[in-house]
Amino acid sequence: MAFIRKVKTKSGATAVQIIYKNYGQITHIDHIGSAHNQSELTALISLAKIKLRGNQQSLFPDITSQVTIQLKQSYSSLLWQIICRQYTRLGFDQLNDNVFAALCIARLVEPTSKLDSLRVLADLGVNQLDKNQLFRCLQKVVAENYRSIVSQFCFNHSTSEGLSLLLYDVTTLYFEVQQEDDYRKPVSVRSGDWSPKS
Repeated sequence: MAFIRKVKTKSGATAVQIIYKNYGQITHIDHIGSAHNQSELTALISLAKIKLRGNQQSLFPDITSQVTIQLKQSYSSLLWQIICRQYTRLGFDQLNDNVFAALCIARLVEPTSKLDSLRVLADLGVNQLDKNQLFRCLQKVVAENYRSIVSQFCFNHSTSEGLSLLLYDVTTLYFEVQQEDDYRKPVSVRSGDWSPKS
């Protein structure tokens, strides 16, 4: 079974996809494109319908249109190239793991689920990955302790570039209390400064 799905992305666009299901499980997602306005959405849905129908004849006659819609290719190759360059500059390419690189870049472009990362990657022009590769990659990340390796790459990059790492706490805690205890003390405002009452 296959059907057309519209999904709102975090960037505000509407992704048009053809979903293939078998026994209630999604087996394949074919990403048609992302629309940023109503005319683009209408065009992408028309393309999805044509692709979904394939060579099958329609029961209803098509309405003839003066406009011929054909989408050759649509992806953000420049964004992909720029982030890949920075990924290499940090030394992460030494992992020799293209699937991990693709997952990292997808998360930078749009933080989303692992499965939905395939749609983000399709927008970037990367279509050769499937969900099984993503899940196998995550097993490899844990088994080969990528966390320590990537941390070392970051440290090496920061020292070679003369960078300093500064960590600071931005946590703020505020309690409304009448009676103070060991953890909570009432505060007063004086000239715009917060200070504990004595």
